[in-house]
Amino acid sequence: MSGKPRLTYFNGRGRMEPIRWLLAAAGVEFEEKFLETREQYEKLIKDGVLMFEQVPLVEIDGMKMVQTRAILSYIAGRYNLYGKDLKERALIDMYVEGIADLMQMILMFPLSPPEAKEKNLESIKERATNRYFPVFEKILKQHGQDFLVGNKFSWADVQLIEAILDVEEKVPAVLSGFPQLQAFKTKMSNMPTIKKFLQPGSPRKPPPDDCYVEKVLKIFKK
Repeated sequence: MSGKPRLTYFNGRGRMEPIRWLLAAAGVEFEEKFLETREQYEKLIKDGVLMFEQVPLVEIDGMKMVQTRAILSYIAGRYNLYGKDLKERALIDMYVEGIADLMQMILMFPLSPPEAKEKNLESIKERATNRYFPVFEKILKQHGQDFLVGNKFSWADVQLIEAILDVEEKVPAVLSGFPQLQAFKTKMSNMPTIKKFLQPGSPRKPPPDDCYVEKVLKIFKK
């Protein structure tokens, strides 16, 4: 077995994508195993691999980790992306939790019934432009640094650039009123590890389509 982290999930974004982002931003190569059938999922449960019968599953440093937040916290700490002290860690946690609220809306969007899609898209745009992005615009302006916490690249920066790009896929002009976030996006996108992750052929997954949603629902439903 190689020393690379091994990720088990569907061949799509979902709750694994922030984990892929964080590992890639840290410059860590990883392997992936994709769930294709209900039987594969049930076998993981039967074998006792999934503590709460849920994926994502990440095998790292001899552990079989579940629960997205726990996995992300471990990776951030393991690769020095979690601040220099408890106060910086608290800020990172606050920022990450705020961004995660916005990301939850994006995560659930593909599962929306067709008649609710337009309304849900408008909700994402409204929340991003009026609640979440103004907060980070203000933080960057007041902080006067390239990064959200201290003057060092952290998990919070990774989560924010992922959120920005995901929202832009649905609302291309969403950053038009946020010059600090525009500059942040440019800087982050040109960091070597992130630039590599944004290239074609990287482990970054495309936006979920109907085929992906159908497969996930089929695996989860008996």
